Amino acid sequence: MEKSRAKRSAERFFAFKRSYLSFPYALFLVLFVILPILIIVLYAFTETVYAADGTESLTFSWAALVSFFTSPTKLNVLVVSLFLGILNTLICLVIGYPLAYLLADKKVNKNVVLVMLFVMPMWINFVLRTGATRDVLNWLGIRGGDHPYVSTMIGLVYNYLPFTILPLYTTMIKLDKSQIEAARDLGANPFQTFIHSILPQSVPGIVSAAEMVFMPTMSSYVISDTLSEGKLTLFGNIIYLNFSQSQWNEGSFMALVMLVLIAISMVATRKFRGDGERKVGAW
Repeated sequence: MEKSRAKRSAERFFAFKRSYLSFPYALFLVLFVILPILIIVLYAFTETVYAADGTESLTFSWAALVSFFTSPTKLNVLVVSLFLGILNTLICLVIGYPLAYLLADKKVNKNVVLVMLFVMPMWINFVLRTGATRDVLNWLGIRGGDHPYVSTMIGLVYNYLPFTILPLYTTMIKLDKSQIEAARDLGANPFQTFIHSILPQSVPGIVSAAEMVFMPTMSSYVISDTLSEGKLTLFGNIIYLNFSQSQWNEGSFMALVMLVLIAISMVATRKFRGDGERKVGAW
């Protein structure tokens, strides 16, 4: 009895000690996630008022909300950003999916060298990569001032393609080969095998790749600003401009709009990921 009681006491002690490990993460979450979001919400629905003695104070206001939804320029930037985000995601998936499938095939890629070739550009500084892309496009005659959308899309695809290939690759190396072989043995042609076996199993990788491409594209501003020579403005650009011009309230509200869009996309993709997993189980 005494030994069992001592054992239970020791287990409770070590379990209590293990709970301490969550404190740094909780502190990080509060300081660098929750607190900044609360500050954004505060500035998004307030307005700075200057008193006669020069002091500043914040008062509740819908001015930033009204300014955003009544500004054709801001709404147009949002629509263009959504369009380019969706287009970039689709292009990256179309290019990255077959590449990831080939890289996951041990008959084609017997080691990880080919995978590292796609990952290596990510080791270079983001700004340096973008500047180098601009120089290459200028050398090819695709100048951002003349072709802002084309040059920006090339830069977006180049920078975010590795983020598409990696999650797809990690998913495809875990494909259940027995399902694919069973489909072929039952008389399914290559297209049917792909639709009913390979594609459902790779849905989690597709969803992860879409999340890693769509949301950063929406908030990106370095690529569009550099490659389009300032002629194409994305949602990230206009948020940056507001903050750089000390327009904290309007910039915060647009950042809040971005957070809402990110939350919606995460909820939607999580639902589709669940649907994809159920399909795999059903097969």
